[in-house]
Amino acid sequence: MKNKISIDIDNMLSFVTKQDFDAYVSKAVVACNILKEENGAGSDFLGWKTLPSSITMEEIKNIKRCAAKLTEKCEVVVVVGVGGSYIGAKAIVEALTNRFAANISEKRPTIVWAGNNLSGDFAFELKEMLQTKEIGMIVISKSGTTLESALAFRFVKKIIEDKYGRTDAASRIVAITDKTQGSLRQVTQTEGYTSFVIPENVGGRFSVLTPVGLLPIALAGIDIEALMEGAYYIEDKFTSDDLNSTNNSVLTYVAVRNLLYNQGKKVELFASFEPKLFALGEWWKQLFGESEGKGSRGIFPTCVMYSSDLHSIGQYVQDGERFLMETFIEVDKYDNDVVIRKDKDDLDGLNFLAGKTVGEINKLAQKGVAVAHTDGGVPNITISIPKLDAENIGALIYFFEVSCAVSAYMLGVNPFDQDGVEEYKKNIFALIDRPGYEEIAEKLKLRLKR
Repeated sequence: MKNKISIDIDNMLSFVTKQDFDAYVSKAVVACNILKEENGAGSDFLGWKTLPSSITMEEIKNIKRCAAKLTEKCEVVVVVGVGGSYIGAKAIVEALTNRFAANISEKRPTIVWAGNNLSGDFAFELKEMLQTKEIGMIVISKSGTTLESALAFRFVKKIIEDKYGRTDAASRIVAITDKTQGSLRQVTQTEGYTSFVIPENVGGRFSVLTPVGLLPIALAGIDIEALMEGAYYIEDKFTSDDLNSTNNSVLTYVAVRNLLYNQGKKVELFASFEPKLFALGEWWKQLFGESEGKGSRGIFPTCVMYSSDLHSIGQYVQDGERFLMETFIEVDKYDNDVVIRKDKDDLDGLNFLAGKTVGEINKLAQKGVAVAHTDGGVPNITISIPKLDAENIGALIYFFEVSCAVSAYMLGVNPFDQDGVEEYKKNIFALIDRPGYEEIAEKLKLRLKR
């Protein structure tokens, strides 16, 4: 099997010395060993490490059977979840499906992502749309009490029950939740929903290779066996590779980003010239942001979509304050492309491109931008996969999960907790008068009156 991930660091070499780079690779080796030996902070949340190798054919068959039943019944399936409960699945679905499929095919239900915001306007429009469709729902929550997803589950459940009656509604709702506890597990047992388990030792942002991600991905018609095979390839390499190998892409990526961070590059741009990979950037943003942003430390992760963002923040990236580094995600070869034809009038002056494909021009644009940004003081690397398919996306997902955990250990933080997330939740609960938050509510409301 060919290597799924390659990394090109040529455009950052002028920003560092070989001595510094080698020193950071050595530090990355130490952090890698912490993850391998499972003796670091948060080691009780390392279930994600063996997901590719431990999944059984029976589990895959159960997921595919459930997806087939929803496909048979539904025109639209609402996937309710927030954060890690949906963004990984959304990233893979958008990367591997035809974005215009709803307009050219009715073979698969449309997936609508809900429960990830508190917009009344969104809720109203979703409710209006669901009235006229054959519908179902996948609800994803470990506890069942996360505000955004709990509210969406409540009102979508009501729509389905009003439309089909309680018994038929139960056949259209699938829950992915804790094995034994939580409000969603209680509802699932009471109503008789089909359900899948979120492993106790897998945190939300690392859960895309569990049923949390696999069921919506299978519903979209994506080959989840190939996805897991690609992830397994990287798992196996990480487990067996000699950490002193110069070809170890995890060590290279982790060493580069931490070295540049300590040189003042505090923001990492996840940059792609492929619109299908924008949601992957959103998943990457959560993965690294929630794992590393602790104790007043951590690289700030954000994503850009080129070439469109070159016409908005491109000026700043090229010529603004120099605290940026950039990670390009590149696909070596696409199955589909469009050849540019000669135009007899050539009024736009583009006949010099005749015979080339749009994809070829896109690749050249990326190379030109990478060099321009290097010259402008933005060090950048390129991470490549051979093609955009399930196996390679699976490999990329697992590569980033491992890299994130190793990078956090290198930074000296626990990759698997997120205490900071709880702070804003307390304020929201207090302001909506949730029982148990009265004292916080009183203080907060006084502050807001000033």
